[in-house]
Amino acid sequence: MKAELIELINRLFQVLQINMRWMTWNLFLAFIPLALSFWLFRKNRRRSWVWWLGLIVFYAFLPNAPYLLTDVIHLIDDIRTIQSVWIITLILMPLYLVVILAGFQAYVISLINLGHYLNLIGKSQWIFRVELITHALSSIGIYWGRFLRFNSWDFITQPDAVLTKGIEELLGKQPLVIIAITFAILTGLYAIMKRVSLGWVRKPQTEVAINSQQAKNGS
Repeated sequence: MKAELIELINRLFQVLQINMRWMTWNLFLAFIPLALSFWLFRKNRRRSWVWWLGLIVFYAFLPNAPYLLTDVIHLIDDIRTIQSVWIITLILMPLYLVVILAGFQAYVISLINLGHYLNLIGKSQWIFRVELITHALSSIGIYWGRFLRFNSWDFITQPDAVLTKGIEELLGKQPLVIIAITFAILTGLYAIMKRVSLGWVRKPQTEVAINSQQAKNGS
């Protein structure tokens, strides 16, 4: 019994060590567009060539955020390796949930910042359409990353391969089905998480406004 427990713990540490590498890296890539969104979509940001270059980099890295949704496939391998219901339930699944939610939340906040910017410049009617276009582009990026193993920097290092092989793959029936399903999932999850995120932001502001009004009435 003791030997089996030690072996199980060793297996768990091996799995966690492997997972922490790709989880840390993928989260780092997911937070790049989030950081860029706070820089790009400020109220007084002038749209110079640097801004447009930043926007291209923003869209090139943006699919990395929802890409973490597909990393759930690693959980299946980990379950086969660990084979302990308690460790899987209490350690692995919460870990995956936190990482995947963090990545997708980075995607949601990035698009909220983009929508806020469009509202500031008087283009609020474009918000929904831009969101749909972004979901579509991100779905293609996720497919390229998961199945073709392209990275965001491949647009610079091997643009010919991205354009030829990437576009060629999009002409197939199976890739289009996968991309369409991914688009539907992104659209649905984003709609839910956007409402939740905005609800968290607006609730404290509403409470502050109510308290201020009550203070004025009391005085």
